[in-house]
Amino acid sequence: MSRILVILRLAARDLRRHPAEAVLILLVIAVTTTTLTVGLALYGVTDKPYQHTRTATAGPDLVVSMRPGQSADALIHASAVTGHSGPYPVASTILHAGGHTTPVIAAGRDRTPAAVDQPTLTQGSWVSEGGVVFERSFADALGVHVGDQVTLSGRTFHIVGTAVTAAIPAYPSSLCNTGCAVLPRSWLNGSRSPSPGLVWLTRTAAQRLATTPDSLSYLLNLKLADPAAAPAFVAAHTSDSAAESSWQQIRDVDNLVVKNEQLVLQVGSWLFGLLAMAGLAVLVGRRMVEQTRRVGLLKAVGGTPGLVAAVLLAEHLALALSAAVAGLAAGWLTAPLFASAGAGLVGTPDTPSVTLSTIGLVVTVALTVAVAATLVPAIRAARTSTVAALTDAARPPRRRAWLIALSARLPIPLLLGLRLTSRRPRRGILNVLSIAVTVTGIVAILTNYSFLADHLSSDVDNPRIDRMNQVMAMITVLLVILAAVNMLFITWATVLDARRSSALARALGATPQQVSAGLTAAQALPALIGTTLGIPTGVLLNKILRQGILTVPPLWWLLAVLVGTVLAVAGLTAIPARIGARHPAAETL
Repeated sequence: MSRILVILRLAARDLRRHPAEAVLILLVIAVTTTTLTVGLALYGVTDKPYQHTRTATAGPDLVVSMRPGQSADALIHASAVTGHSGPYPVASTILHAGGHTTPVIAAGRDRTPAAVDQPTLTQGSWVSEGGVVFERSFADALGVHVGDQVTLSGRTFHIVGTAVTAAIPAYPSSLCNTGCAVLPRSWLNGSRSPSPGLVWLTRTAAQRLATTPDSLSYLLNLKLADPAAAPAFVAAHTSDSAAESSWQQIRDVDNLVVKNEQLVLQVGSWLFGLLAMAGLAVLVGRRMVEQTRRVGLLKAVGGTPGLVAAVLLAEHLALALSAAVAGLAAGWLTAPLFASAGAGLVGTPDTPSVTLSTIGLVVTVALTVAVAATLVPAIRAARTSTVAALTDAARPPRRRAWLIALSARLPIPLLLGLRLTSRRPRRGILNVLSIAVTVTGIVAILTNYSFLADHLSSDVDNPRIDRMNQVMAMITVLLVILAAVNMLFITWATVLDARRSSALARALGATPQQVSAGLTAAQALPALIGTTLGIPTGVLLNKILRQGILTVPPLWWLLAVLVGTVLAVAGLTAIPARIGARHPAAETL
């Protein structure tokens, strides 16, 4: 018990003596745990709005898109079917509204309510002669309102209402995201996927809008005795001339808004975890350099190597646990901001919950980051001999003939930078890792932007892409901030570690400017390597997330990342490097 108290007291004293570093470590790990908590808490939150919409609209269990002339009798009279509506004519046409031109699915409906799939009005009235009803999220994206005039296939209509449905995924998804029997050739524009909106009008009006054979299809809504068996019904009644979609498929497409956010947040949390690990390892290593004599004193008064390692581990495990608690609380409070399923559904999503499994995973990640970053420096400190620790002599450089031969021909700043990097190879590797992780995240996000621009861009705002872009922008900012903090850790650790060698270089004729430039070069060289590794890794990460679709962003984007990263690192490290280089050489020596 007394041993544990000694460890806790020493750890608490260390934290009180270095409050700024403790706060930085806490924030870095808390960013990781917060992001991970939000990503885990969003699981399943949008199921409730879809079920509300499905109940309010008498949503079908199965939606069948059929070609003209195909009989629906076999499906309607199947033993598992208990009700139906349709088939309704569906025209695939072009809409001009609010200054936008976009493809649209115009579904013909009866003026009387349907027993299966009757869209619920959120504003205005139902279909009428010369009137059109817009799916609500599509109307919001276009910026149109009840009473506005629109044009469909050259015919003028007035918007008489907006509504929601559970039978067709909300904009920017559409019937074709789950299965449509007809896809007009006019919609196909190179590699870009069409994102048609949904409107309802009378049967007669819909049939008039179908001006070509490939622009007319029919929609049949079915109710089953067992809604859970809808996927099995689809598998048993597959047809080449029809496309069948179960309500589970439609629900999953509607949930993509939140699922995409969840994926980005979870990937971001793992990148943050790697950055936190690299930064914490450098900080711990620097602390051990500063406290070498203290380690010797502990061992001289009877402290075992295990005690020395346990003090360091206890200090950072306490910070990790605090960061996990803070991250869980912040994530639980922040998650509702990401939980909205959009305007295409009614009802509010479930409040994101933090389950025991989420708590366990978040705490495990926080502790893993702390242990992985602290273990090696702690073991190294524990193995240091008492005499060597008490002496705290300068660490002699390792002489490498090839490095001496290479650096001797370089300008003085590069010579100093290369030799400083070679003296602490582990720190250089952590620097490379930190930059590589940051660049990987940034390039993956840029690659995703490029993919969306090539395949999904349109004249109309895409709420799913807008939401995803907002989350990715947040991840990018946090990545850059964490990388900047790591870079300051690494630069200051290098400055402190190179005090004697820098003073010796100045005594031998190097100017403070050359020493400062050398310290900056010691960070720029690993940054160049890390950026070079991070660019292809980011493209590969996006390919994995896109399930094998390879997208390469424009070359000038990648060159801008390469040059910008190196310049940013050089600029960020210039100030601490200059401060360290100006310390009087005589005092240091």
